[in-house]
Amino acid sequence: MLNMKYHHFIYLASVLFLVLILSGCTFSFGGGKSTGPDGGIFKTNTKGETWQQKALIPTTSGKPIVINSLDTNVLALDPSDTKALYYGTVDNGLFYSYDGAESWLPASTLGKVTVNALAVDPQSKCTIYAGVANKVMKSVDCSRTWAQVYYDNELNVMINNIAIDHYDSKVIYIATSRGEIITSSDSGTSWRTLNRFDNKVTKIIIAPTDSRIILLATEKQGLFRSNDKGETWTSLAEALKDFPDSSRFRDLYVSKTQPGLVIFATDYGLLKSINYGDDWMALKLITPEKEAVINSVIISEQNVKEIFYVTNTTFYGTVDGGENWTTKKLPSTRAGWSLLADPNNINQMYLGVRQLN
Repeated sequence: MLNMKYHHFIYLASVLFLVLILSGCTFSFGGGKSTGPDGGIFKTNTKGETWQQKALIPTTSGKPIVINSLDTNVLALDPSDTKALYYGTVDNGLFYSYDGAESWLPASTLGKVTVNALAVDPQSKCTIYAGVANKVMKSVDCSRTWAQVYYDNELNVMINNIAIDHYDSKVIYIATSRGEIITSSDSGTSWRTLNRFDNKVTKIIIAPTDSRIILLATEKQGLFRSNDKGETWTSLAEALKDFPDSSRFRDLYVSKTQPGLVIFATDYGLLKSINYGDDWMALKLITPEKEAVINSVIISEQNVKEIFYVTNTTFYGTVDGGENWTTKKLPSTRAGWSLLADPNNINQMYLGVRQLN
């Protein structure tokens, strides 16, 4: 029997053309901005040597519909299924793929929104959380329907990130633009504030090998770490003091296979720790550190010396831990915004691009 979400995918594909009123071959869900056909998602099976745009929505008419004009805000993979990919856009809602981005469907009931955060329950494939403005939305039926599980009373507060405890997936953490980390221990039914920081919280990562360890990044005040599931926090500023501008966050990656390994992208450049942030070293980059506007960084889980990152114009890769780098022009005129890799196959990556004002 087909998994529930795949059955849903086939069903929606068969009726999509009947329920969407579209003209031409470019799809703009909910009237968002279109800035040309080089947007959306690109995929490589060659570790970034070549890229292909992946923007197809299947229809029963045989006439292709594409989402190649959209801007990326966030990408997420299903932890239990590397072919399941979720694509949160700017102004155009959420799309999802169950075949490694070869085809897409819209989560139409979520609406014409900007999706700021995404997380998939590692123990329940069809349970997805999305951060939309000041709300957390939840689907328990593979994006078919959505319900609000958190609402902030300040309309200008954004939900910037969502993390799910892989050991106990009822435990959820959300980060707000006001500076809180808020948690639920019952899958979003009730919430409590764990801590208030003095700066916008931009990312939460739970250590893949020990869910008690949480790393939290703020926009301009650097990293914090908790060793007790968020009950207490320690600033890592002292450990980062030798790296100017390292308090300004760009991206953060924590290895799934080497405990303690963290790559931290900042306005200084790329920093590496092997003990969850107690000590740091700078990776050598081709460009001067302050000119490296790094938007997203990933590590190979098969070989942690393989590191890849994207800037507004360029895709960089190293196979020797940063001693030498290769460079490739991005396959789009837009900025490289979000980079993901299949955790079992670093050759296969996904790149989300975005038009920057």
